[in-house]
Formats: sequence, structure tokens, C-alpha cells
Amino acid sequence: MDRMNLRLGLVLLSLLAAAGAHAALPVYGYRVVRELPHDTQAYTEGLFYLDGRFYESTGTVGASDIREVDPATGRVLRRRALPPPDYGEGIAAWKNRLYELTWQSGHGYIYDLKTFAPLGSFTYPGEGWALTCDGSRLYMSDGSADIRVLDPVTLDETARIHVTAEGAPVERLNELEWVKGELYANVWLTSRIARIDPASGKVTAWIDLGGLGPKPGETADPANDVLNGIAYDAEHDRLFVTGKRWPTIYQIELTGPSLQR
Repeated sequence: MDRMNLRLGLVLLSLLAAAGAHAALPVYGYRVVRELPHDTQAYTEGLFYLDGRFYESTGTVGASDIREVDPATGRVLRRRALPPPDYGEGIAAWKNRLYELTWQSGHGYIYDLKTFAPLGSFTYPGEGWALTCDGSRLYMSDGSADIRVLDPVTLDETARIHVTAEGAPVERLNELEWVKGELYANVWLTSRIARIDPASGKVTAWIDLGGLGPKPGETADPANDVLNGIAYDAEHDRLFVTGKRWPTIYQIELTGPSLQR
């Protein structure tokens, strides 16, 4: 290759790299595989799947609780109420423990996973929104574009992940789930889930769940009864989503992707 062709080749590679850096993020759609019953009184704040059961936390002062639920029937098998003035938020399991956040009280609770017996509490600055676990670390959202990384033994914050999409911070990160090495996060008051690379904090793709769930007017408080709840069954590679006071938990498969415009 002569120098001119080499120079042109380098320019072309540079242009292609620049175009790739600004490429639109892929957007996945969904296909409903199965519909499961969900308690329409449950103001869902946290959700995960473990050993054939859903574990759910609900919010609002005076109606907050943690519960173990039979997926097939929606029947609550076990629950523990969270008394006022606490407002329940996200939950996550690690080993034999279940951790629960509260919204604005500045503290969370630790329970025995099998019995819901209280084991202790912990504190944190700011608000608590959601929790998930990758098996060795807890991840906590607080309504901002940052996800805190917590040591599950000490509950100390060990790191922060600043979440961005194409360079812009993604605010209002809510319910979290660890799925195949990625963090999935509801973006509060939207129909989208962000797929986040935990190493870089970059959103690698969106999941658009528009059209899923009850129609406006079919819930008690449409402005607040929004998408919020992600659970993943790692053993069978199944993804579940729901919303606050929705009558249904949906098992979905992702479709696509298309490119965001």
C-alpha cells in the first residue's frame, strides 16, 4: 500500500470509529410468554425470584411489607409488615439474609430469608430506592444517576457506578435486577428499562415495554401505578416484569433490537 492509500485508510478508520462512538443505542422490544396473577393492593417497590417463589416489597406508609409469593396463584405465603413511619423500598437476598431499604428514613433492615425474622438494621445517607445482588455485592439505587455498591457483610459503600446513556446521566434509576452480568434498571415514570454495564456505568441498550400493563384509568392511581418490578430466574433464563398495583406479572422474552432514533 502506498502512502496516499495508507493515509486514506487511516482517515476512513478514524471516521468509522467516530461514527461508532455516536451510534444510536439498540432498543429491544418484548413478547409476552406468560401472565401470572399479582396483588392489585401491592405497591411494588422491589421484586426478585428465588427457588420457585417471588419475593416482593411494597411501599407507602402503613401498607409496606415484605412477602413471599406463589407465582402460579399470586397467593402470599408469608409476609412481614413494616410499621409506620417507614416506607418500604427495594429488597435483595444474599445467602440466608434478606435486605430491605426504606425510602427517606435513612435506614434499612436485615431479615432471615427463610423466616423473615429480624436480624438487624443498617444506615445510609440519602434516599433508598432499590436493591439487587450479584452474589457477592449489593447494588443500591437512590433516585439519582448513581448506583451504590455495598458490601453485604458490613453494608458499607465500597464504590459508585455513574450511569450514562450516550454521555448523558440517566436519572431516576429505580428497581434493579442483576441479569447475566448486567444491571437492569427501571427508569421511574417511563416504560423503559436500562441495561447497564456495571464496569463502565454505560447503558448498552434499552428495553421498551410500552403498551404493557393496564391501560390508563384501569388502576386506582394511574399517575403512580407505573412499571416497577424486574425479576430474573437464572436457572431457567426467565425474565419477569410488573408494576405498582398491576394485576399481572408478565414473563417476557426480548425481541429485536432496533436502533434508537
